[in-house]
Amino acid sequence: MKKNMKKMVAAILIGIMTLTAAACGKQETTGENLIQNEESNKTAIALFVPMERSKPDAKNVARTAFDKTIILAEEKLNVTIEYNTYTATDYQEKSYDDVALDRIRNHMDDFYLLNPDILQKTGEEGRLADLSDLDCAKNLREVVKTANTVDGKLMGIPQEVVVYGLFVNKDMFDQYSLSLPNTPEEFLECCRVFKENGIETPIGANRWWLETFVFAQAFADLYNGDHTAAEIEALNNGEAKYSDYMRTGFEYLKKLIDLGYIDAETAYTYEAIDGEGADFLAQKTPIVMAYWGAANTETAYGNPDFNMQVIGFPSNRGQMPVVSMTGMSVLKDAEHLEETLDVLEVVLSDEALQIYAETNQVISPSKNVEVDCIPALQPLNDLVNNGTYVLGSNAGMKVEQWGNTCLIVRDLLQGASVDECMAAFDKLQEESLQQ
Repeated sequence: MKKNMKKMVAAILIGIMTLTAAACGKQETTGENLIQNEESNKTAIALFVPMERSKPDAKNVARTAFDKTIILAEEKLNVTIEYNTYTATDYQEKSYDDVALDRIRNHMDDFYLLNPDILQKTGEEGRLADLSDLDCAKNLREVVKTANTVDGKLMGIPQEVVVYGLFVNKDMFDQYSLSLPNTPEEFLECCRVFKENGIETPIGANRWWLETFVFAQAFADLYNGDHTAAEIEALNNGEAKYSDYMRTGFEYLKKLIDLGYIDAETAYTYEAIDGEGADFLAQKTPIVMAYWGAANTETAYGNPDFNMQVIGFPSNRGQMPVVSMTGMSVLKDAEHLEETLDVLEVVLSDEALQIYAETNQVISPSKNVEVDCIPALQPLNDLVNNGTYVLGSNAGMKVEQWGNTCLIVRDLLQGASVDECMAAFDKLQEESLQQ
């Protein structure tokens, strides 16, 4: 009440001062007023993102890197970028994806930071602008274009290639004389040893990222073989079934749950990192899954009290990173379409991506930008640079992968059988063939 009263008094005083100045005739114009007028004349471009703009003293490196590139665009183009935000507080609320989809369909913002499933869905609906002709698009790695192209149009461009891996406490592996696992069998053996030595839940999990285990096993051969394009075409025209690829991964995930290596009930309610992160940092859980940038961020796993290594997920081809893209997309009917496209040219330029990559120490979507990674990420970095990975999101597949797999994994967490999960994939594929 006192705080609000002070604001009211201040507002009244400002009003009185304004009236007095007008009554007294000509007054000098201050530099501060010039700045205010200049700000009010700038075009305000609306951006929808999960979090507010970072404060100057914020410790979240990922947000700071993003904000640095936004500020660069504001300064170069003399515009203002206003953040509209939403972050779910728990699993019972609408997800960011749900809210983003609603906002896009209702033309509420100029551009968005989108997860792969919403990017693909709204791209197929014709709601996003084609970014193919942007100058910044010419410098993209082919994997980025592949993942974010819908019906021949580039629907989104990320600021980093998001690579998921297993974050492991190497000290705990050493304590029990365990080598870091490469195959599904080796991974099961590590979990067995941890469990028998009193570690109740060897794998810390949340409701978002368990599909990474599935992707690593489902698509290891598809993306690392010699017939990737032909296999995807067979899936798209119904000659092959997604469920045949997914079954092995779901059976493996079910085994991890049945053996008590993953707590399905808890995982279903956990938000990413916020849920399982505390036990991992406290060395109660030796294994979690997360994205590359979480190893660099003070608010996530960037400063553990143990030797942390980030490796690929177990597969029949060895450790396998899972790559996904969170892209910046522009509303096709944006109120400030041209200005927004100009913003993307700055934010996604090699200059800005260099700033972003150096700040976050991540893999850049630009083939012209490279930075050194921290030692913990070197195993994952080597695999990606050698072309060993699977895509968790590929807009060239008619059945969207990332979001659908996440939802079907949640069914598994709640007791659905593997056969029921495969039936869900078959239904999605049948629907895609009818479109």
